[in-house]
Amino acid sequence: MEKVLVFGHKNPDTDTITSAIAYAELKKALGVNAEAIRLGEMNDETLFALDTFKVSAPRLVTEVATEASHVILVDHNERQQSANDIDSVTVTEVIDHHRIANFETSDPVYYRAEPVGCTATILNKLYKEHGVAIKPEIAGLMLSAIISDSLLFKSPTCTEQDIIAARELAEIAGVDANVYGLEMLKAGADLSKKTVPELIALDAKEFTMGTLKVEIAQVNTVDTAEVLLRQEELETAINEVILAKGLDLFVFIVTDILTNNSVGLVLGKEANLVERAYGLEATNNLVYLEGVVSRKKQVVPVLTDTALATQ
Repeated sequence: MEKVLVFGHKNPDTDTITSAIAYAELKKALGVNAEAIRLGEMNDETLFALDTFKVSAPRLVTEVATEASHVILVDHNERQQSANDIDSVTVTEVIDHHRIANFETSDPVYYRAEPVGCTATILNKLYKEHGVAIKPEIAGLMLSAIISDSLLFKSPTCTEQDIIAARELAEIAGVDANVYGLEMLKAGADLSKKTVPELIALDAKEFTMGTLKVEIAQVNTVDTAEVLLRQEELETAINEVILAKGLDLFVFIVTDILTNNSVGLVLGKEANLVERAYGLEATNNLVYLEGVVSRKKQVVPVLTDTALATQ
């Protein structure tokens, strides 16, 4: 039986890694020769979840077409966020909770996208729909994804469906969602040992906004000031990325998981797009974003609408 690869976006976060694992497990239970893989290095938060629930990390694959001809995408659909050779394989399924952009197929595809806070919430439904019981360790990983994407249920992306799914998964996994969740988020918020290139690539995604090419990176911390002490180094590294990729704008968001506020470091020839979008003035390339924690809901749509309105 031909193998099908299941994977999320580049610079994988907890939802991307754990959803690939969880969906590959479901597909295998349904008789599909599926394997979860990853396209990049994992962050400390994800490693904490994998270690807690004793699940092996998916192996790293850089060229998917050398491994399989059919793939399943989870937690993304935009081609620039996917495997470099995604055009060389057939996408048979997509399970996602983001906007749909830059995506088309030549053949019919199973596409499941819902406006919820996390891919794992959709997968929880799929397990039920197929009558497959979720293993405790897989439930723990799916719970980790929801906690990560919702910032322990505080993000505006979090829906009642996410909360219900988290409650069900916590029971299966045998953990207290709030106690475990805070430990996991703190593990991911320790940035002290990260290099500047690692910081700006840790959770970075590229977006097309009309004619603009934009990259938005985000890190979570318990001390934004500590991260911004390295601003000069950050700006040098970000400008190198802008030049190498031909970006119009790079936004580096530093989110405080305790206050639920963020600071954005904005660079590039279209840096004033952020000022126009939020009605704020940048000081020393920094914009203070009170109450902003979600790239998906509070940053990407706002910047996209502003960019399209002025093109």
